[in-house]
Amino acid sequence: MVEGVETDFTRRMSYGDYLRLDRLLDAQAPLSGRHDEMLFITLHQVQELWMKLFAHELDLAMDCLRRDALRPAFKAFARIGRIQAQMTGAWDVLTTMTPHDYLAFRGSLGSSSGFQSWQYRLLEFRLGARDGFMLQPHRHRPDILARLEAAFHAPSLYDEALRLLARRGLPVPEEVLARDVTQPYRPEEGVAAAWAVVYEEAEARFDLYELAEELVDLEDAFQTWRFRHRQTVERIIGRRPGTGGSAGVPYLDAALQRRFFPELWSVRTQLEAPKG
Repeated sequence: MVEGVETDFTRRMSYGDYLRLDRLLDAQAPLSGRHDEMLFITLHQVQELWMKLFAHELDLAMDCLRRDALRPAFKAFARIGRIQAQMTGAWDVLTTMTPHDYLAFRGSLGSSSGFQSWQYRLLEFRLGARDGFMLQPHRHRPDILARLEAAFHAPSLYDEALRLLARRGLPVPEEVLARDVTQPYRPEEGVAAAWAVVYEEAEARFDLYELAEELVDLEDAFQTWRFRHRQTVERIIGRRPGTGGSAGVPYLDAALQRRFFPELWSVRTQLEAPKG
């Protein structure tokens, strides 16, 4: 017996009550009877939980940028980075599944596919990937569609960062600031020039310099997650089509070619060594 430890939860909230563990642990419902389906379901549910927290922190970071409050934004970015590390590391668990293991229950997935993850799509929209077609798989759920459409029509994280640069007096082109945010972002030399000023005047503009590197860290980690996803998929199903009509590995290859913050990568080629 441990002195002072509560043991009667008849009228008190327990650990399981607070976390709603009955609901959470009842959410794994394999359909095939195959041992490895539990791993597949759990792994993807864990990824969805991390994506929920990622989006929660991203909301805070974007709100902070709108308010020119960079210090709390940096805390949110730091937490996002650790979330991304967990998401990437999770693929290592799935790599213990062989093609034989997966094919034994693949038919149970029916038309479901990771391509249909609305939380992943929400993250992409907030980070700046805009493609109206990606709304289509969610039209059967008006509640989810409304959230995605709101993000699709709102400024992205990068839009908010560029607006902040403009408010600080940096020469972000007006056509970029006034652009239609539902359209894919296209790199602009004027934006690269504005970021170049931030890097070249890093000591005087250190918070913006840190913001630039936080954005690079975020995209770098996102691409690492995408790459590990792509490698895990090819390891398990090869280059066959994915479930739900997705292209599988070719689709994931195409995603790796897309940038969220293109000028933060291109400006690195243009920068000159500091003088003095």
